[in-house]
Amino acid sequence: MSPTSETAKGGRRLVIVESPAKAKTIKGYLGPGYVVEASVGHIRDLPSGAAEVPDKYTGEVRRLGVDVEHDFAPIYVVNADKKAQVRKLKELLAESDELFLATDEDREGEAIAWHLQEVLKPKVPVHRMVFHEITKDAIRDAVANPRELNQRMVDAQETRRILDRLYGYEVSPVLWKKVMPKLSAGRVQSVATRMVVEKERERIAFRSAEYWDLTGTFATGRTGDASDPSSLVARLNTVDGKRVAQGRDFGSTGQLKSEVLHLDEANARSLAAALAETAFAVRSVESKPYRRSPYAPFRTTTLQQEASRKLGFGAKATMQVAQKLYENGFITYMRTDSTTLSETAITAARAQVTQLYGAEYLPEKPRVYAAKVKNAQEAHEAIRPSGDRFRTPAETGLTGDQFRLYELIWKRTVASQMKDAVGNSVTVKIGGRSADGRDAEFSASGKTITFHGFMKAYVEGADDPNAELDDREKRLPQVTEGDALSGEDITADGHSTKPPARYTEASLVKELEEREIGRPSTYASIIGTILDRGYVFKKGTALVPSFLSFAVVNLLETHFGRLVDYDFTAKMEDDLDRIARGEAQSVPWLKRFYFGAPDASEVVPANGDHLGGLKELVTDLGAIDAREISSFPVGDGIVLRVGRYGPYVERGEKDTDGHQRADVPDDMAPDELTTEYAEELFAKPSGEFELGKDPVSGNEIVAKDGRYGPYVTEILPEGTPKTGKNAVKPRTASLFQSMTLDTVTLEDALKLMSLPRVVGVDADGVEITAQNGRYGPYLKKGTDSRSLETEGQLFSITLDESLAIYAQPKQRGRAAAKPPLKELGTDPVSEKPVVVKDGRFGPYVTDGETNATLRRDDDVETITPERGYELLAEKREKSPAKKTAKKAPAKKAPAKKAPAKKATAAKKTTAAKKTTATKKTAAAKTTAKKTTAKTTAATPASDD
Repeated sequence: MSPTSETAKGGRRLVIVESPAKAKTIKGYLGPGYVVEASVGHIRDLPSGAAEVPDKYTGEVRRLGVDVEHDFAPIYVVNADKKAQVRKLKELLAESDELFLATDEDREGEAIAWHLQEVLKPKVPVHRMVFHEITKDAIRDAVANPRELNQRMVDAQETRRILDRLYGYEVSPVLWKKVMPKLSAGRVQSVATRMVVEKERERIAFRSAEYWDLTGTFATGRTGDASDPSSLVARLNTVDGKRVAQGRDFGSTGQLKSEVLHLDEANARSLAAALAETAFAVRSVESKPYRRSPYAPFRTTTLQQEASRKLGFGAKATMQVAQKLYENGFITYMRTDSTTLSETAITAARAQVTQLYGAEYLPEKPRVYAAKVKNAQEAHEAIRPSGDRFRTPAETGLTGDQFRLYELIWKRTVASQMKDAVGNSVTVKIGGRSADGRDAEFSASGKTITFHGFMKAYVEGADDPNAELDDREKRLPQVTEGDALSGEDITADGHSTKPPARYTEASLVKELEEREIGRPSTYASIIGTILDRGYVFKKGTALVPSFLSFAVVNLLETHFGRLVDYDFTAKMEDDLDRIARGEAQSVPWLKRFYFGAPDASEVVPANGDHLGGLKELVTDLGAIDAREISSFPVGDGIVLRVGRYGPYVERGEKDTDGHQRADVPDDMAPDELTTEYAEELFAKPSGEFELGKDPVSGNEIVAKDGRYGPYVTEILPEGTPKTGKNAVKPRTASLFQSMTLDTVTLEDALKLMSLPRVVGVDADGVEITAQNGRYGPYLKKGTDSRSLETEGQLFSITLDESLAIYAQPKQRGRAAAKPPLKELGTDPVSEKPVVVKDGRFGPYVTDGETNATLRRDDDVETITPERGYELLAEKREKSPAKKTAKKAPAKKAPAKKAPAKKATAAKKTTAAKKTTATKKTAAAKTTAKKTTAKTTAATPASDD
């Protein structure tokens, strides 16, 4: 019986999902009798600050939001921005006969369902409705076959949340005190940051080595064709039986790691010359069968990695696009550790293999992929197209990034059920004796694919852009041992070893998963956090650690080594999974983690207690030298220090002869800071330049280099009030673009500080002034401003010239719109084209609705589509959209007229409630502000 016909008899059912988009799609499948509403994510959580904690809680409970003395009981509060939605859900529930909690079937979704049940307190039957794809059949099957709430999953998620709160709220304040305010630490984010920092340390310690080898082009003397080329290119392999050194033979210090022949330029060139007239012959031909099996269907991390390689998406952008595809019914659930396909999916994939590629590409038996992820969180399916028949990309009607990601998922799923690719790999060795008697042997490898199998549908990308993809053929001439070859071109090639490649989002995700750190479903948010916190920034696709992250990681490694130890973090993950399986209890485990002393009811593992005690670690901070942990030697007595206002280099002690200090650019990669560059920074004009005294006030005038550029200012006499009603602010003015700190004069400074200049008054007596603003020089008359062409006009423009400018019609906008600087693609949220434009504030990205200025680290030439989408997403989050949304109903209300007195009375009652609520809210906000002022300003973020 269909859900619609059932509800006709059974009354009204309320179905709660997480997102409005999902609610809209599901409502279309369920029809009358069902009300589908979104919780819009979590409706309650641990308090984000002391102001949100109920007054009955004090002390540590108020600070942490967790009562560590009473079995780590969490203090949950309904989020301020969710109270209206909770009220709506309660109203809908009051009119319903059954409640279906249809949040995602993972730990996070199970926790949301539990919180909904706890807050709504339903008096009607409650069912847990689960599905992995949003299709009509799946939704109706989920309604017909609900289950109970899984309390183990809830407990596991709650333990994670409490653990991350304790970690973040205890360790982050240490960073505030010893490094910089408003920093955060997290169980996984700190480890991920450490990994990026360690990679940069390797690059800093790296020393390049130079090596040479030879490349030869050898001809068979036959006329070649596509299947039998006439020549091949081979690389020198051995000289007199000794292998020639390649990049892999050198260590990070530039020294050889093994006994090989290291050719320098002179030896390589002399050998090349000596081989010019050599007669070469084929010494061996080794042929081996080649076979490649298809890749497993996507799970969360492999989708993120492949979308990064092939589509240029970051992890966050990938998940945003995948979320939309899932909510609109195109793919199955996108947060999964599983590579398993259901029987329905296998049947659908095999049908499309036969239909699109032919029966010869279909294996006799379906392929089954075993999960490789340790402690896979749930028994989800792999990420695949939804339904019992897969829509081809062309059939979906999708466009832009959604089309591209769906196509990637569709190809991978279909290819996973195809036959192996087979062929042959061949290695040919060619030898000859040089004119000076040295025996040289060259080697060449080739590959031919005789049956492409799954490669007809899909080939996986590679993290290394120079890597050879699986489907790349390289045909060699058909030669046999003893065949004579002529050396047409023997060249000497020089190479330098390269430092280890920095992590990209894809390779960092891969490394985290291989080390079993964190949960795959949270990697996108973890990477987003370390980028937002300024611990890491991007150069192209590479993740570069900031100097700030070096200081943070240095402190954590030195004083909290266990908390950022890779094995320790992985063991914690194992422990949390044991709790999820019911093999360990949450409270005893948290006690060991926080207090260090094992509980009597919990047996310490045979390999020792790896948890220790967090509270003890953060209690005694006296041993932490803030200056020491933020200082890093550069060389020649130069030290890089991370200060509260950014990184700087310093030599010598402050207030002593020879002391030097210079700011370091925030966007500089740490491995680029050398002693030579530091000397350049010292040589640049910086500090304070005394220009002389103002002849009128007698105050000293100085030029300085500030955070926003060079400027001039006056030094006020001691005792001048700086605050209060009688406060006096020093006159300050930015230097013109044509001025520099070492050339500006006292006369220049006084002229700059005399601005704004009164040019004169117009016929109506309105004053016209010339001013220098953040967007350049301009004239101002009342509220009417007009731009000037040059800074020099500020002092030279006359009243007549000003009046002539104002006589012209005011130009609205910026004349003709400039063409975009770059096109990035389609935004996954707004589904509109995103471009980079040049604006008055500098380059920015826009989708026509939202504009986001590029950051200092972003470059127009190298910015990727996913970075553009991230900037727009951040801007949308910061925009005051919620305030506007709240006002909308109030504007519509007066238009509705109730014909009956009852309706009018209802309106008055509603209005009275709103007024009372407003007063209460205002009072609560006032109290909250007072309370918040007593607490620490910065709130640390959690991990997962």
